[in-house]
Amino acid sequence: MSRGQPVRTLFFGSGAFAVPILEALHQGKQTRVVGGVTAPDRPSGRRAELAPTPVALCARALGLPLVQPERVRAASAIDEIAALEPELGVLADYGQIIPKGALELPRHGILNVHPSLLPRHRGATPIQATIAAGDPQAGVTIMLMDEGLDTGPIVSQETWVLEGNEIAPELEAEAARRGAELLSRSLEGWLDGTIRPVDQAPLLATLTRPLRRDDARLDWSKAAYELERLVRANEPWPGSFIETSQGRLGIITASVAASAPGDIPGQIVRLGDRPALATADGRLVLEAVQLAGRRAMSGDDFLRGKPGIIGSSVAPGP
Repeated sequence: MSRGQPVRTLFFGSGAFAVPILEALHQGKQTRVVGGVTAPDRPSGRRAELAPTPVALCARALGLPLVQPERVRAASAIDEIAALEPELGVLADYGQIIPKGALELPRHGILNVHPSLLPRHRGATPIQATIAAGDPQAGVTIMLMDEGLDTGPIVSQETWVLEGNEIAPELEAEAARRGAELLSRSLEGWLDGTIRPVDQAPLLATLTRPLRRDDARLDWSKAAYELERLVRANEPWPGSFIETSQGRLGIITASVAASAPGDIPGQIVRLGDRPALATADGRLVLEAVQLAGRRAMSGDDFLRGKPGIIGSSVAPGP
């Protein structure tokens, strides 16, 4: 690669995770971003006004042309992509599988910045899966895309140790920052051919799925440590809640304590001045909560206002 000739680069992305990566590409000396491919503007809010994706907002602020196909597999979408004459593609948090016709357009291929240590946590929700699984470390992977779902060969990876108290937005922001830096460090070697991709080990692969609204309901038949991880993984959406005698109670933050003699799984118990949910293994201490339609409050403030909740039963999980 001639250092005087930045590579024409097309960026694919939609969510907030992708924004720091687009910004790094735009600022980099090895690449010239010629456009962005992102999801169409969607109705949002009570008025259902059209709202652009975070990547669309960023691309417009940078003065980049946008392609916003409903289906990137459509022939018209591939024609629009081809018209931008990309030599390299970079994808992060886009939301659609890129078809073969688009994958073959850039001579340097399309690199995907994925926030997990592939082949672990392929798919839509690697950040949430990392937290929910209690992984001791997180990672980010640069891979060469193929037609599969996060199955392409690995270009580079970075890992870091987790403290065990991360919530999903914090881990996503950290992974985006590290992913942007890793991409910048990897580009020269990728473009000049000194980095050779390594095939993933399929037997080590795990697959994540998109989160659903039903995933917010906590199941007390699980261990308290599992539920505490879910509370952190489900932040900010779909959130976490239990159905109590006082109505639906959102769980904003929680901690774990040991079970006590007489605990009945599914019952609200007292731990000092805080409420806790007795589970199949341990107590989930409700540190911050929110009743439907009410403001968020600390667990002890909630218990002072609703002391009758102690001893009541929580509906079983889904």
